[in-house]
Amino acid sequence: MKRFLVALTAAAALGAVTQASAADLVTAPIAASYDWSGFYIGANGGWGSSHSCWDTSFFGLTFSEGCHNATGGTAGGQVGYRWQRSDWVFGLEAQGDWADLKGSNESEFFPAFTNRSRVDWYGLLTAQVGYSFSDALVYAKGGAAVTGNHFDVVSTPSPDTLAGDAGDQTRWGGVLGAGIEYGFAPNWSLAVEYDHLFMPGKDVTFTPVGIGGFGFGTDHISQDVDLVGLHLNYRFSG
Repeated sequence: MKRFLVALTAAAALGAVTQASAADLVTAPIAASYDWSGFYIGANGGWGSSHSCWDTSFFGLTFSEGCHNATGGTAGGQVGYRWQRSDWVFGLEAQGDWADLKGSNESEFFPAFTNRSRVDWYGLLTAQVGYSFSDALVYAKGGAAVTGNHFDVVSTPSPDTLAGDAGDQTRWGGVLGAGIEYGFAPNWSLAVEYDHLFMPGKDVTFTPVGIGGFGFGTDHISQDVDLVGLHLNYRFSG
């Protein structure tokens, strides 16, 4: 009888310990997933390519002068705000960058001249939608884009001799992009992003410079821009 009572007491004690352990597991706090909500500010740097094709018109006829890519580096900053709802993340962002994209091609219609283009800066104002995998965020973005450009023409035999200059030009268009962002600390994240800027074609009037630029007039110049960048963000609060 004594052995039975001892066994019964041990079983009861074991049951109490098991119930307490289960209660601890139920009430133990679960680590929260990464929170993407809040204002953020950051810096970015990368590479870009602006593709332009030039067409000129004479007596109602249009002649192609060829195309070229203006390539180079970019650097700037961004500021935005994000809202997180369950695993979905929505946001607004403004970005401004300095750029050093340069390119040229010998004119197919006027081989004596070389057409040059340069992108000095660009800006983006976009809306974002993304899906969070805790500390990893996959997102798409779209909105408005603006570029600051400069177009001119130089002598092909003497590249330092300016023949026609269109000065600084500003273009407004649209942008679509996508990125992958990783939160490596509670308030810090790093993203790799690709953007394509759809810029409308525009008639550009050149001012003749010197005798060599006597015959210059207006060219229709198209533009599309591809950007790849690394973005570092600091988030202030949720």
